[in-house]
Amino acid sequence: MQLHELKSQFKKKSKKRVGRGGKRGTTSGKGQKGQKSRAGHRIKPAEREMIQRLPKLRGIKNKPLKERAVAVNLGDLEKKIAAGLVNREALMKAGLIRKSDKEVKILGNGELKKSLQFQGLKISKSAKQKIEAAGGKVND
Repeated sequence: MQLHELKSQFKKKSKKRVGRGGKRGTTSGKGQKGQKSRAGHRIKPAEREMIQRLPKLRGIKNKPLKERAVAVNLGDLEKKIAAGLVNREALMKAGLIRKSDKEVKILGNGELKKSLQFQGLKISKSAKQKIEAAGGKVND
């Protein structure tokens, strides 16, 4: 027995060859020309085309590295907070900030008539002047 005389144990089954005549004609149900009638055709997903149309790196370089502080105006404090100490917890209870907000800054928009004490918050110059004019204190 020689190598070319060996036979395989498994029966080889050939794939059906579509588009080469037969009972359905020359195109075998694949239509005529076009991408769908060709061998190895593959239609791209629509999402890929949308992504390719977008500009590549516009604006990514210019985004700020640090998040901006959440602004709270003195006019809002006048409406929502009665008196006492103003810190992160008091602002959350009043519904002026969220728990996820990292930095808070008090701005001087609006009028303040109550004497409030501020602790652990960033405060603008104009807000600080208005707070002290109303009889309040700013603790760092």
